Amino acid sequence: MVAISPQTPDHALTLADKHNLGFVLLSDVGNKVARLYGLVFSLPEPLRHLYKKFGIDLQDYNADEAYELPLPGTFIVAPDGTIRFVFVDCDYTLRLEPDEMVDQLRRIVGPGG
Repeated sequence: MVAISPQTPDHALTLADKHNLGFVLLSDVGNKVARLYGLVFSLPEPLRHLYKKFGIDLQDYNADEAYELPLPGTFIVAPDGTIRFVFVDCDYTLRLEPDEMVDQLRRIVGPGG
């Protein structure tokens, strides 16, 4: 399992260490990869102020002035590079339920895989 974040490598590493992530967290500075998948959106002005109010400084974390974030997506990719499953919702607050991801993996890989 791999996660991709628009945060700088230093911020991504700090996040991974802080939360003791058991998977690789890659940095996609400037949302270059997310943009290729059409997943980038601009954070509306009212939410920018709310983020700042809660101490979330996207400009610092992402090292840019864009206030852009990727829509969260879950992709299951086969070893040959074929995308076997995708979950993305335009409501960036919605995520794939972990049980659903496990079910999809079992369906694709099989019970013993």
